Amino acid sequence: MKDTAATRDAAVARYLEHVAVARRLAPRSVAMIGDGLARLEACCTRDSVALAAVQTHHVRSWLARLHQGGLAPRSVAIILSAWRGFYRWWGREGGVVANPADGVKAPKAPRPLPKALSVDQAVALAEHRRPVRGDATDPRRDLALAARDHAIIELLYGCGLRVGELVGLDVQPSDHAAGWLDLQDATAHVTGKGRKRRAVPMGQAALRAVVQWLAHRGSTVPAHDVALFLNRQGLRLSDSQVRTRLRQAALHAGLPTSVHPHMLRHSFASHLLQSSGDLRAVQELLGHAHISTTQVYTKLDFQHLAKVYDAAHPRAKRKG
Repeated sequence: MKDTAATRDAAVARYLEHVAVARRLAPRSVAMIGDGLARLEACCTRDSVALAAVQTHHVRSWLARLHQGGLAPRSVAIILSAWRGFYRWWGREGGVVANPADGVKAPKAPRPLPKALSVDQAVALAEHRRPVRGDATDPRRDLALAARDHAIIELLYGCGLRVGELVGLDVQPSDHAAGWLDLQDATAHVTGKGRKRRAVPMGQAALRAVVQWLAHRGSTVPAHDVALFLNRQGLRLSDSQVRTRLRQAALHAGLPTSVHPHMLRHSFASHLLQSSGDLRAVQELLGHAHISTTQVYTKLDFQHLAKVYDAAHPRAKRKG
């Protein structure tokens, strides 16, 4: 069959129908695949290459051209995925013998640096106390929940816990507990990724905050669960509830950015590394399986040092 614009359009249209109906992909995903295939057709037309005659060297050349034209690595990867999926399907349909996109790699995207608060911002958030609502029907309950939120912030920032590790904490150890706090030893025992257990020391501020919350837990706030952190109904606090409380706390504290739990974990790691320079110790405290995962914080630390240099050194801002 002669490769014309009409036959190309028909093949692409059939594939888009396949991903929309048979695979039930979301409309946005179908639209992204459609955009990627439109770019493929444009490349074929420009270089007078039949859609069924595309070879691996064509794919590499066209992707490189797109990247050099300013397309981000992530966008190039999405386009390559669309091409690969199309040719895989077309091969099953008998349209091509081999998939020219197989074995082709998209340009590597730089790993984004984790977002962390400055030391002053983290301290301001930890020291801020949520005001009691003037319309609160139960001011004592509101004060108790403020103590809970304060303990959550101190543990996230003071111990570098993941939000899942935080909400998984129970009031005492058991065979089924994912984590617990040893107040005598000032240690948080948590279960991280891969079911790996680790112990993280608690600072005095975190320890005080937890003790203050425990004074309310079960009395001011009902306890219908063994979880350390409870919601108003006395049940285990969820990840989303922690995120909501943290966003609101950052807003009340006047922070200029939206704060999420992992940002406090990033801040914990970055500030420890700035002070100690001990990458291995930070790796152990975070529970990273590989040191390469922790090394990203060295770049964040250098970024911080570069800002200090730019702001303070008399020769940093000399005019060209």
